[in-house]
Amino acid sequence: MDKEYIRAKLANLPNSPGSYQMKDKHGEIIYVGKAKNLHNRVNQYFTGAHDFKTTRLVAEIEDFDFIVTASETEALVLEINLIKKYRPKYNIQFMDDSTYPYIKLTAEQYPRLMIARDMKKDRKAKYFGPFPDVSAARNTQKLLQSLYPFRRCAHLPDKVCLYYHLGQCLGPCEYAVDPSVYTEMTDSVTSFLNGDTAEIREELTARMQEASMNLEFEKAAEYRNLLDSINSITAETQNIEKDSMGSFDVFSFYSDRGYLAVTGLLVRRGVVLNKEFRLSPLYGDAEEEFVSFLVQYYSDHPSSRLYVPAFLSEESVQELSEVLAVSVTQPMRGYKRRLIEMSTDNAKKQLDLKFNVVERQESATNEAVEQLNRLAGKEMRRVELFDNSHISGTNTVAALVVYEDGLPSRKDYRVYKLHTANSDVDSMKEVLYRRYFRLLKEDGRMPDGILVDGGWTQIEAANEIIGGLGLSDRIKIMGLVKDDRHNTNALMDTDGEILDVAKDSSLFFLLTRMQDEVHRCAVSFHRKLRSKSQTHSVLDDIEGIGPKRKTALRRRFGSITAMRSATVEELSEAVPEAAARKVYEALHEE
Repeated sequence: MDKEYIRAKLANLPNSPGSYQMKDKHGEIIYVGKAKNLHNRVNQYFTGAHDFKTTRLVAEIEDFDFIVTASETEALVLEINLIKKYRPKYNIQFMDDSTYPYIKLTAEQYPRLMIARDMKKDRKAKYFGPFPDVSAARNTQKLLQSLYPFRRCAHLPDKVCLYYHLGQCLGPCEYAVDPSVYTEMTDSVTSFLNGDTAEIREELTARMQEASMNLEFEKAAEYRNLLDSINSITAETQNIEKDSMGSFDVFSFYSDRGYLAVTGLLVRRGVVLNKEFRLSPLYGDAEEEFVSFLVQYYSDHPSSRLYVPAFLSEESVQELSEVLAVSVTQPMRGYKRRLIEMSTDNAKKQLDLKFNVVERQESATNEAVEQLNRLAGKEMRRVELFDNSHISGTNTVAALVVYEDGLPSRKDYRVYKLHTANSDVDSMKEVLYRRYFRLLKEDGRMPDGILVDGGWTQIEAANEIIGGLGLSDRIKIMGLVKDDRHNTNALMDTDGEILDVAKDSSLFFLLTRMQDEVHRCAVSFHRKLRSKSQTHSVLDDIEGIGPKRKTALRRRFGSITAMRSATVEELSEAVPEAAARKVYEALHEE
């Protein structure tokens, strides 16, 4: 860190609200924050004593930037947007995929019933839920689709499909359907999902009795099964009960020993649907991080009412009210106040329960990195691992995983389709050359070290490529040496020296996790490619024949054999003449 440069920059910071971005020696943003007064807040990082975690953050700061905003609320919005964009490693990031499933009724001319998690993509549609899990949502969707013949296909085909013949679609693709029919079905589904199941129960009971009287016992059994499904789904989902206490969210937090615990209770139609819990290291003010969490959370989890603890400052509540499209309230008494207290107590207990585990894991990771540094003889904070995967030389692929300070940096993972399939050594040379030639060309961030999954031959191959690119002084190459059971038990350097790794050491467990992770990525990518190749058609290799034209040809002729027997004129009935001629020539090549 250039201390004189930093001091000069700190002295000229404005006394205005805004967002600041801390950067490391590689120019990467490692922390984003917001401040009412940029001058005072940013200066705090470089003066006075800090706890261990903040000290670690400050030790990595080489520079900082800032953006002045008109208000602290604007600074909060900017902070969240920058966190989403750069995903800094020291920010508490609560963005995940744990959104709850909803049943979506589209507002199209011919509506569809679907499962959806994102309510922002189609704001015109109706959403019902959330459901506790996707199985409850799918069971409900399946029941409703058996009762109401909504459209199933994403794009209207030219002819009716099997669902029409089964009576589960009205066939708007081929036949005219009165719009009032869909309006009536939409009203019935809306009524059902809002909790009114009596009408459907009565209708199904009447149909069952009528079928039984007509000795149509199979049909009567179908209606009985539908009635049983309604009973089980109503009990399973809970959220189809009458709205006795409303729908709202309750969130609170507790901070201690450099960690922040956030707990939320999601209440839907009077029933506590689920509990949310997050625990993360704390590098800033606990209340500000809690507000940041809520803004991030509600960008993906819609709600109408939010209750927060009374100890949250009036300023924070006002910020949330301005930024979120949610009513924010601090209950002072009654049931909601008790839920707040329950949330706070849960956060405290969960933090106490998990803190020791998290602390042990963090200290073990730090110890493993230190052990690797000692064996390598240099700092190995950023390490890249490679692995190949193929079956009999086909679909050869490679995977790259990146570990930063002993933790996976998934945004930096890469996968490669390889052109060389002669040997694992050739594959290793290709992927290393492609990776580091590109980093050189784009002036990308180089790793401190490379771990190759293999012994001396792999190390030689890596050394040849890295040396040829002039990177030997910047990147340390080491190989994972395995025992007879294919388990890593040592490291090897470029001199062929074996560096023992104790089986009970933190480094041993870190290397095992890294090896498993890169192998998982390589195998997953290989399976994906293999699955695609199994459905490969000769039509895929013909220029000018895309998915739509391929579908049109298959619909018209049914098989490749029938296409091969067709003339150019007959093929032109499905695709343009120029494309038909290419298909004809490709199918009749020797």
